[in-house]
Amino acid sequence: MVKETCKEELVLIDLSDYCHRSKSSNKDKALQNIWSITEKHYGTNTPFTYFMCCQDPVYEGNNSDRLSDIPEIDLDHVKNGYKIVKDTNMAAILYTIKHEMDELDKSTALVILPQKRKKEMDVYVDQLFTDVYQFTLECFNSQNDNENILHLCGTESKKDGLADEDSIELASRITKSYLQGLPSLKGDLVILKSQIIPEDLFLHGFTTRCGGVSSIPTLSSLNLFCSSKRRDPKGVVAENLQRLGKVAGFDPQTYFPIKVDHADKVWIMGKPEPLYYDGIVTNQKAVTIAAPGADCIPILFCDPVKKACGAAHSGWKGTLLGVSMATVNAMISEYGSDVNNILVVLGPSVGPCCFTLTHEEARAFYDLDPQCVRQFESPNPYVDIRRATRIFLERGGILPQNIQDDTSVDKSQNITLCTSCHPDKFFSHVRDGTNFGTQICFISIK
Repeated sequence: MVKETCKEELVLIDLSDYCHRSKSSNKDKALQNIWSITEKHYGTNTPFTYFMCCQDPVYEGNNSDRLSDIPEIDLDHVKNGYKIVKDTNMAAILYTIKHEMDELDKSTALVILPQKRKKEMDVYVDQLFTDVYQFTLECFNSQNDNENILHLCGTESKKDGLADEDSIELASRITKSYLQGLPSLKGDLVILKSQIIPEDLFLHGFTTRCGGVSSIPTLSSLNLFCSSKRRDPKGVVAENLQRLGKVAGFDPQTYFPIKVDHADKVWIMGKPEPLYYDGIVTNQKAVTIAAPGADCIPILFCDPVKKACGAAHSGWKGTLLGVSMATVNAMISEYGSDVNNILVVLGPSVGPCCFTLTHEEARAFYDLDPQCVRQFESPNPYVDIRRATRIFLERGGILPQNIQDDTSVDKSQNITLCTSCHPDKFFSHVRDGTNFGTQICFISIK
């Protein structure tokens, strides 16, 4: 019986067992189970279907669009179209399908597979997809010819405690190995550096969007943040971080990114970690702290005398709340830093050329300094959050010459570029919309 409101837009069928088994009776039984599942969901109107087959080819040569070597399959079951995807591992197959889902803006699928491989599939889905995608996993017993369809396995079954450790470990290794083998996109990985941070004392940098493996256009290619609301999965982001660590020279295992709240809370590493915070400071060696930015300002702080450092994420709300000086004050109170010795670098962020707020939201910036706002009388004035940040820092005691931003006289040294104006170099929420990528700033003590 067909569900009245069936949400799955695609069907994914794991044919690996089907392709490997030699007994015709087993093949027939597996297909009966598969078609029973599709009929239960869709009747005779099964959506576009992907047949997934590992290792052994399902088709050869010019027959890639046909199932000629599997005559038992009744193509009436896939009259809305089908495609066979084969590769040496399931991670590669699913990632290929993911690309097509992204291009078609599809996000829901029914996955039909043998019960024994459900545990592995959970891992692949977890590593290669996000909560944007909704998968219904339905399993059948492919080993017992007397068994019919077992049961529906919902997405919540990822955490049902039934996973076999060996299957999970195998699927994790396969996924990681596959992603490691992907070519970098958009050229070599590029790291921007500040000339005022001493290289002999601190490892640091600001990333661009080049050199990673994220494939979605607005996230391509070195996206460094995974969100349940975006389409770039944690497996891909983890691989991007691995590549960054290799080029930059830090260990991703000792990498601590800020947990953004768009506020002014600062975590002092070594003390209890808050649930959310927009600043982080440390005097520990061998750890790398980082702050994200995709229009919001990623800011680095360092004290070459006390050998302490910090990072902050400063959006327009955090800027007004004073997250930059909250980070400075944490270094002063915890490590005895002298405000005159602290160096501050503002990274790539949206410039006053591209960033607007409502008139009421912009008023606080205008009250801080009228030069922070352009066209203040308009409904959506242009706002300079960088200038506002410098004002807060200077009022807090940071020496003007110890702040590097877009006011630098030597423009060749300027790394506070507008993220929105440079689509080839940076991600931008303002420019790209909700499915945007993220770059970071990072720093560690050598």
